[in-house]
Order: sequence, then C-alpha cells, then structure tokens
Amino acid sequence: QLQLVESGGGLVQPGGSLRLSCAVSGFPLDYFAIAWFRQAPGKEREMISCMSNTGSFTYYPDSLKGRFTISRDTAKNMVYLQMNSLKPEDTAVYYCAADRHYDNLRRGTAGYWGQGTQVTVSS
Repeated sequence: QLQLVESGGGLVQPGGSLRLSCAVSGFPLDYFAIAWFRQAPGKEREMISCMSNTGSFTYYPDSLKGRFTISRDTAKNMVYLQMNSLKPEDTAVYYCAADRHYDNLRRGTAGYWGQGTQVTVSS
C-alpha cells in the first residue's frame, strides 16, 4: 500500500518561501507519477504541479509557473514543493498525491492522497 505523508506547512509572511515535503512509502517512487494539490476554504481542489514517474515531465498551471517547483529524491523516496513569493491567496491545505498514470494527475485526479498540510500566508 502506497502511503504519502506531508510536512513542512506553517505560517509564512507574504513574499516568503516555504518548502513542503512528502515522504513516500510502500513502493519505489519511480513506480508512480506524483503531484501536489491544494484546496482553499470554499474553493475546489486545484492541481498545482505534477511530475511523471521517470521525472522527465513536469507540469504547472500557467498561473503558478515561476513561483512553485516540484522535485523529488528517489534515493530518499521524498517529494518536495518549493514555494516562493508566497501570496495570501496561496493559503490552503496542500496535499501530496500519486497515481500510476501521469495523465490522471494532469486531469486533476489521483489514486493516492496524503493527509494534507496547512499553509497560511499572512502578515
């Protein structure tokens, strides 16, 4: 059974940076495509970045390009999301997700989810 555990959320000031981590267990990381989603109060869940199982392909919505970066460490079975120039509207619960098919993540669905970590951007 694949398990995903996020960490690294917290309170950060506007303009600041934060790196989220996702510990993956149960399978080697390169068995799955991976993604980060977020959900703000009263809003629909949003896929903010995904990476293919080989690491060769990444995707970001145009609205987030340049501020967020997904990465992984296959030796440690870890996935990361580096977030820079954070804005109050980035406040949300952030979820690590995985699926055997990259296209599913691109479409906004995933077979496996972490429990989420809260990110609050506020002064």
